[in-house]
Amino acid sequence: MKSLPSDRAARLAQSDIRTMTLACAKVHGINMSQGVCDTPVPSVILQAVKEAMDRGCNTYSRFDGIVELRHAIAAKLARHNGIAADPETDITVSAGATGAFQATCMALLNPGDEVLLFEPFYAYHAQAILAVEAVPRYVTARSLSWSVDGDELERAITPKTKAIVVNSPGNPSGKVFGRMELEQVADLACHHDLMVITDEIYEYFVFDGREHVSVASLPRMSERTITIGGYSKTFSITGWRIGYSVADARWAKAIGAMSDLLYVCAPTPLQHGVAAGIRGLPCSFYTGLAQGYQRKRDRFCRALEKAGLPPCVPQGTYYVLADVSRLPGRTGRERAIYLLDETGVAGVPGDAFFEGTQGSRFMRFCFAKTDEDLEEACQRIEQLA
Repeated sequence: MKSLPSDRAARLAQSDIRTMTLACAKVHGINMSQGVCDTPVPSVILQAVKEAMDRGCNTYSRFDGIVELRHAIAAKLARHNGIAADPETDITVSAGATGAFQATCMALLNPGDEVLLFEPFYAYHAQAILAVEAVPRYVTARSLSWSVDGDELERAITPKTKAIVVNSPGNPSGKVFGRMELEQVADLACHHDLMVITDEIYEYFVFDGREHVSVASLPRMSERTITIGGYSKTFSITGWRIGYSVADARWAKAIGAMSDLLYVCAPTPLQHGVAAGIRGLPCSFYTGLAQGYQRKRDRFCRALEKAGLPPCVPQGTYYVLADVSRLPGRTGRERAIYLLDETGVAGVPGDAFFEGTQGSRFMRFCFAKTDEDLEEACQRIEQLA
C-alpha cells in the first residue's frame, strides 16, 4: 500500500529505553532505564531563563544559537577541552546532543558510507546512522574493561569507511578512553583519512581521578573531528534539548544547515539559561558533580553485588552495566521484565547496546536519581540476594 511507512522508517526500531520507561510507568516503579536526571537544576540557570522570557526572548534564535551561548561554549572549550573554536563559524547549537549527532550524520554521511562504532554502543548513534542509509560497523570492546584492540579496529576499516564514532565517557559502558587509546584512534583516522565523530555529553561525569580527553585536542585532529556535547546531563535539564556540535567551518556550515532544516533552532530562552550556567557556575560545581555521582555509583554497585548481579563498575557517566545472566529469561528483555515485576525497578536490556548475542546477559541502569529514590532502588534490588 502507498500509505505504508517509508523503507527508512521500517529499518528503525523503537528504543528499548522507551519501551522499559513505558512498562515502568504502568507499574509505578522506579525508572532506572532512561537517563532523565532527577537531580535539581542550578538556580542561576532557572533564574536566567525567567529573565530571558521576561525580556521577550521567546522568538526564534539564529539557527546556530544565540551569540551569548556560542561564545560561552567557545570559552569553555578552550578552558576545559583544549579546543580552539570560532563561535561565529565552528559551533552549532542544536536540539540536544542527539539532535547534533543526527544533523552531523545528515550533513556528512552518504548512503552506503560505513561508520565504525565501539560495542557496546549507544543505540541512538546506530539508529541515526541507519536513518541516513549509512552502515554501522561494530568493533567489539574487550569485556569487561571495554578496552579496544587497535589491530581489530584497523581490520574493520574498509574502502567504504568514512568515520569512527567515539563516545567517551561512554553510554552504556561507562568507559573513559585514556589519552593513549585516543591517540591510537587518531593515528588510524589520519592514516586512513577518516572523520571522528565524538560524543562527549558526559564529559563532567568522570570518576576515580581520571581525565577527560577530547579527541579534537590531539595533534592533527581538530580539522577532522566533530565534537558533540551539551548540558542536558550536567545541568539536569534533559527535557530542554540544548546540545551543540563543534567542527571545522567547512563542516559546521553543512551541519548548521541540516540542524536548521530539522529543528530551526534550539529553544531560545533555554539557551540563555545554559549560557548563564556555563558563565556563572564555579569549578567547584563540576568537582562536586563528579564526586556526588561517584558516591551514587558506589552505592548502587554495592547493591548489585549483594544481589548477585555483578556490575561493570563505570569509569564515568551515570550508567552501569550489570551481568543479569542469573535471572530467569532467555533474552535480555525477558530478564528486564522479570526484574521489573519482582522489584519494581526498570533497567534497559543489554541487547539494545550490542549487535551480537552477548548483550542478553547485561542490563543497563541509570543511577542519576535523587538519593532517596536511589536508596529505595538499592534496597529493592538487594532483596534478590
